[in-house]
Amino acid sequence: MAGEYRLLLENAQQLVLGCSRGEKYLLQAGMASLAVLRNASLVVGQDGYIKAVGQADVIRDQFSGATFERKIDCTGKCILPGLVDAHTHPVWAGDRVHEFAMKLAGASYMEIHQAGGGIHFTVEHTRKATEEELFNTFKHRLERMCRAGSTLVECKSGYGLNLETELKMLRVIERAKQSMDIGISSTYCGAHSVPKGKTATEATDDIINNHLPKLKELKLSGEIHVNNIDVFCEKGVFDLDSTRRILQAGKDIGLQINFHGDELHPMKSAELGAELGAQAISHLEEVSDEGITAIARAKCAAVLLPTTAYMLRLKQPQARKMLNEGVIVALGSDFNPNAYCFSMPMVMHLACVNMKMSMNEALAAATINAAYALGKSDTHGSIENGKQGDLVIINSSRWEHLIYQFGGHQALIDYVIVKGKVVYKNERCGIMSSY
Repeated sequence: MAGEYRLLLENAQQLVLGCSRGEKYLLQAGMASLAVLRNASLVVGQDGYIKAVGQADVIRDQFSGATFERKIDCTGKCILPGLVDAHTHPVWAGDRVHEFAMKLAGASYMEIHQAGGGIHFTVEHTRKATEEELFNTFKHRLERMCRAGSTLVECKSGYGLNLETELKMLRVIERAKQSMDIGISSTYCGAHSVPKGKTATEATDDIINNHLPKLKELKLSGEIHVNNIDVFCEKGVFDLDSTRRILQAGKDIGLQINFHGDELHPMKSAELGAELGAQAISHLEEVSDEGITAIARAKCAAVLLPTTAYMLRLKQPQARKMLNEGVIVALGSDFNPNAYCFSMPMVMHLACVNMKMSMNEALAAATINAAYALGKSDTHGSIENGKQGDLVIINSSRWEHLIYQFGGHQALIDYVIVKGKVVYKNERCGIMSSY
């Protein structure tokens, strides 16, 4: 096949397709039998989308007359879909390293929160930070996520809690969307906590009457494009009725529902999400049996966050029960000042060890199902013709090493590729990151 193409990856020991029949998500049975090719190659076109994937000799013959901007010999290596991080809070100032000692001494999340720490501590610092300061730290965090294999990341606001600061955070996210290669799904999370001096009802009214109309206006003008709406549905924060009002108002202006639920207390958040047609619900440590049934039926993704349960010593999400009952299980890092983890390989490892997922299940949950949770599994999350050329190449003959080697991704990952463009190359391969 003649023509000019962006990238040829040749002779991979293993190439993990993830999906092979255009599936939008994988349930338990599909996750158990991930599609993997051996001695395989793939081609990415000038538009950044995959044009061919298959056995190395077939691809070699098919593209014998083609020219490529770049060729990478993957002999002895594995190619995987770019990882998708379905839940992060990466825009903020004011880390909370001092609170880690408090947690280790036994203080609960809500005890720290009620003492003026937690979200409110970060809100105070984020409100004071300039847009440029926020962008520079955000950019650095995204670069670290990328080096760990993430090629699509969900990014929330939520450390402003007033319209001015929430918009500042969303502008920072929009700027990164436009200037960086890594994929971003942006989330308005103005209902992350109740602002000091307001009741939950007053905060809900402010969001519905002021924040969301402004977001709609900025979307129409092309200044800010927000994908999702999030609420922290929790005892002492936003109750079920306030959550319903905010999520429905967001849905009415075209935002996908993707919210925090059933984390610290059973709130019937899963049932609410199923009722409202949510794309995804995160956390779910305290989900009810009825909630699991409801989200399975509604095809609402469960974004499980093993780092949070680990760091806060919470009950582990019921991954096995969800998988057994037909829930679409996805994974996220929950990167934030309270759960400081950039690495989806480490998230997958924790999911296997602490939530009893298999390595196949964890990889599917961090690729195709995480992409589904963001409404992007038509273009992301697997290696198939017509999908975006987002890829990770690891220096190992078996793909499972990316999960097996806890914290080993720094040495394992040779290349991270977005739209067929190398955005990170391990320095031991000759150059530093292209960011």
